[in-house]
Amino acid sequence: QVQVVESGGGLVQHGGSLTLSCVTSGFTLDYHTIGWFRQAPGKEREGVGCISSSDNRTNYVGSVRGRLTISRDNAKNTVYLQMDSLNAEDTAEYYCYARGRFTASDYWGQGTQVTVSS
Repeated sequence: QVQVVESGGGLVQHGGSLTLSCVTSGFTLDYHTIGWFRQAPGKEREGVGCISSSDNRTNYVGSVRGRLTISRDNAKNTVYLQMDSLNAEDTAEYYCYARGRFTASDYWGQGTQVTVSS
């Protein structure tokens, strides 16, 4: 059974930090690129960054570059999203997405809420 479970969300003050985790099971994490997405109320879901399955190369959208860091520990079937210097615009539901490198598989998590207070 495939599972993608995010955790670590919560309420944080402006300028604070938070680390989200994405724990996977039921598929081989090593063979999947992982993306982090977020969706704020009234807005479309947007990608914030991803980490490749082949060489752990990361890419980030411009608005978060330098403040968010994605890493992975395949042995623990976990991907992390370290978020620093948070501001109100980062308030959103954050989702983890896994896309297969060799297969057409793709999986979404249920999301975790991040709220940044001003």
